[in-house]
Amino acid sequence: MAQAYGHAILPLCNARDRQTQIRWGTADFRHRFSREPEAIWLPETACNNDVMDELIGAGLRFVILAPHQAARIRACGGTDNGIDPGDNAWRNLDENGIDTSKAYRYSHRDGSGRSIAVFFYDGPTSRAVAFENLLRSSRELVDRFAQIAPERDLVNIATDGETYGHHFKFGDICLAHALAFEAPARGFQLTNYGEYLDEHPPQFEVEIDEGAAGEGTSWSCQHGVGRWIRDCGCHTGGGPGWHQRWRTPLRQALDLLRDENAVQFEATRGLLFFDPWRARDDSIALILDQHHSREAFLYDHAGRWLAAVEQWRALAYLELQRMLMLMYTSCGWFFNDIGGIETLQVLKYAGRAIDLMEQLGLPSVRGGFLELLAEAKSNRAELGSGADIYRRFVEPLRPVTEPLAIASG
Repeated sequence: MAQAYGHAILPLCNARDRQTQIRWGTADFRHRFSREPEAIWLPETACNNDVMDELIGAGLRFVILAPHQAARIRACGGTDNGIDPGDNAWRNLDENGIDTSKAYRYSHRDGSGRSIAVFFYDGPTSRAVAFENLLRSSRELVDRFAQIAPERDLVNIATDGETYGHHFKFGDICLAHALAFEAPARGFQLTNYGEYLDEHPPQFEVEIDEGAAGEGTSWSCQHGVGRWIRDCGCHTGGGPGWHQRWRTPLRQALDLLRDENAVQFEATRGLLFFDPWRARDDSIALILDQHHSREAFLYDHAGRWLAAVEQWRALAYLELQRMLMLMYTSCGWFFNDIGGIETLQVLKYAGRAIDLMEQLGLPSVRGGFLELLAEAKSNRAELGSGADIYRRFVEPLRPVTEPLAIASG
């Protein structure tokens, strides 16, 4: 499984960014493992129909979602699965209504017949691993598997990777012992999703819950994807009366920066790139391989050898686009205050983007950016607003640069 490259909440991305996140993630997987990924892990399992269609378009085989993200199912044609094959009616589901031991088929909305398999993880068992100390004993862990195994063919759980060691000390050792010794001794066979699909193709179609207004759903926000765009009530603590109303103006400020740069980047078409957006998608090659020839890459995307100053500008535009992608990293909204280190990091990405705009001589958006950030009030009075935090903690980090002077020719 690959991962969306910058851990952005994909349903909240615009179409171009969503596509690039997936293309960069799959390219990173190919670079590391010399083969194609079968799937991509969606950050926070955040998903809507736009994301699902994009995964199908990328040729991915399956995806993993939370059980409450299933909306309804119906029998695939000609299968014997407990539903009358002649009755092709959809059945609505709740979180407890989906059988998590089966794969389901999600079909592209364009009617082409293209599809992707969906696995929904076991919610109660996954929560027990993540939050209820089930990793304190490998025997208890496998006992839990044995309790639910008679009802299904597959025990399928999903948790954060940091569960195994960071959240629970020696959790990785518990898991390793369970998989290597305890589970085989109890008659369990280890598999993976691809192998399981080969032997158990989907017998049901599924439609997913898109959340309010199609905005999307996720595994870590009971309000869909509100945690990354508004004060939905999901947070990680904080003092009495703390709020997360800062989330909305933060995203608005970043969207302003992204959208203004989309216009400037598009203006490079025919000057520096045949197709700027294709060049952005392909530029992951320069990130993954520092020895990749920049000159050859730019020749491929410009159709000519660029002069030195043009090369610098083209690469600066691509680096600017990378910062505009990274500034949407999901943890910037996840916690309880805009003054947290995670949100500060996404502001640093934004600050680097503004620096590059200045070096490229592009129209400044700093004023409008700070005006929106000023509406993002910290819960800590001494920090003020997002604009204050930006001025205090981000702008002093700006590198001192001299005006670019490169002779052409």
